[in-house]
Amino acid sequence: MNSFEIGQELTAVTMGIDTFERSQPAEGSLLGGEGLVPIYLGNGLVEAKSYTDRDTIRADITALETATAALAAGPRQVFLQGMLKSLRVTIKMLSGASPSFEEKVTDLVGAPAGREDAALIEDARGKVDVLLRKAGFVNGSLGERVQAWEEARAVPTEQIETVFRELMADAKARTDKLIFDTGDYDMVLNPVRGMFYTARCSFDQGKMDLNFDLNFTRAALKHLVCHEVYPGHSTQLLSTKKAFDEGRAPADTLLITTDAITGCVQEGIGDQGAHLIDFIEDGDDEIHVELRRVRSAAQTSAAWMLMVEGMPREEVADYLRDVAMGQEAWVQGRLRMAAHPFRGPFIASYWAGNESVRRVRERVSKEQWPVFLDALYSNANSPQSLEMFPQTVIEKVSA
Repeated sequence: MNSFEIGQELTAVTMGIDTFERSQPAEGSLLGGEGLVPIYLGNGLVEAKSYTDRDTIRADITALETATAALAAGPRQVFLQGMLKSLRVTIKMLSGASPSFEEKVTDLVGAPAGREDAALIEDARGKVDVLLRKAGFVNGSLGERVQAWEEARAVPTEQIETVFRELMADAKARTDKLIFDTGDYDMVLNPVRGMFYTARCSFDQGKMDLNFDLNFTRAALKHLVCHEVYPGHSTQLLSTKKAFDEGRAPADTLLITTDAITGCVQEGIGDQGAHLIDFIEDGDDEIHVELRRVRSAAQTSAAWMLMVEGMPREEVADYLRDVAMGQEAWVQGRLRMAAHPFRGPFIASYWAGNESVRRVRERVSKEQWPVFLDALYSNANSPQSLEMFPQTVIEKVSA
């Protein structure tokens, strides 16, 4: 099997797992009846394998591992090996086993184990401090000044929809020009409450769910538009589908939303979205970028403290309040996510993915930029395979 044939079989197996798990009782299921691939654009294109037990799934994964081992060493092989390892952990968990949180972070998610570097977090906090002082927020502790800035810049609830539409129009124009033509695709705002997430891309319904338990600055709303829609999740879904339809990408590019190692780069594209379309416009955007770095790294450490080190929940909550300076609804949402037996380790995907995409973005030359965007937006990637760029391109040409 060549890498495209393996990709076709991998997609059929993954969607077979998705279909099998959706057929199981939602009550007591780790996936809650939602399946393994939340958004899939390959219906009618790649037929899911039919499974009645998980032993057959394991046998098919073993066969794919054997075929992948025969491929030439390189990013394509690295991605496929990582994806298959991720599926193995998934099947282990869905069969009733309880892998360690560390195994789930490294093998299911594809992120590094452990807390994030405390010095890095303090450096980002220091940058927030400098930027806030520059913006005139000089009184009180750093946390008090962050709170004062967020309150001063908060978009009134009744104006959120208007600001959202303005940001969507600008982000779409930039994305269509610089990344990928999204055509007539649009997404409406859908207010929600009581959720563990800040925002969510409900692509199939054309909605961006936004947690109205939180307050949002314009910079925060811009980040979420870029993360969920342009040039983030929705754009990546549209671009990978086109690449597959044109025969430029293997079928596994349709698996970018799988709860597996593809999630890191998916979240990384979202978190780097404003940078990818040159949408950092002012001091407030700069503050939000650094604040996001603090919170993304800190939430990864917090999940590790809670699930591996066994720190009491309230102590971890205090860490998020003090170090990440997050709003209370965000703190509680992060803790709820971290404690989920399946979703929990994916809290590490945001920081790992952001850093992976950022590192490659910052070292790509102007001449390499179009090829980098194609590698990023036409294929499924893991952090490990993406960071092998530009070897990705050499392998793709010779496939």
